[in-house]
Amino acid sequence: MNERLKLRFHFENSAGENETETMWVIKRDDGYEIDNIPFYVKELALGDVVAAQSDKGGAPWYSELVRPSGHSTIHLWFSHEEDVESVRGTLRQMGCASEVSNLPRLVAVDVPPEVSYDKVKAFLEQGEQTGLFEYQEACLGFL
Repeated sequence: MNERLKLRFHFENSAGENETETMWVIKRDDGYEIDNIPFYVKELALGDVVAAQSDKGGAPWYSELVRPSGHSTIHLWFSHEEDVESVRGTLRQMGCASEVSNLPRLVAVDVPPEVSYDKVKAFLEQGEQTGLFEYQEACLGFL
């Protein structure tokens, strides 16, 4: 069984301040495979393999992308918490997994490479236009 551990990632919040997101990763021969959907970090997705370096205290930190997975990551910020589960259900039917953060209106969505991004994008555009949520294309793995 491959070792599963927490890896730390720097990101810049909307106010321009540096913060840290911690994600589960699985140790692989060529690095660490991201094992959950990023909530804040951009340009990384579920299944990407990354490299890490330890700080002086021995904590592992992300250093670079080794191998992209082809997955895409979308961040959703809902206007109303009660809409989260129905939207997640629709995305699940489209083939997309999602996770709810500790902020119940923030959802991270994984779009696997075999799912048509055009269909997902049309759904996201409709949801944003109706005021259901705002979305951010944090990582587009097909580019």
